[in-house]
Amino acid sequence: MTKLYVGNLPFTATEEAVHALFSKHGTVEKVSLISDRDTGRPRGFGFVEMSSADASRAMQALNGTEFEGRALKVNEAQERERSGGGGHRGGGSRRY
Repeated sequence: MTKLYVGNLPFTATEEAVHALFSKHGTVEKVSLISDRDTGRPRGFGFVEMSSADASRAMQALNGTEFEGRALKVNEAQERERSGGGGHRGGGSRRY
């Protein structure tokens, strides 16, 4: 299973629409669109999980293509380092 990062999504994108877009290139196992924890609004990116061969095809076909007026960024997701702390990843907080 390969997890793809999908960036530059329009804020109006739904999991169903992203699923439909990627399913043209293979079997989609899971779609997760990321929302802001505080406001609940979409952050403009998400993840799609597919088999490795399907993910490779989808990445080549969809990276840079337009979806609802925005050029998608599609690449293999990098595993985020899990920290044992309260949500500060790698250094100082940029919230203040």
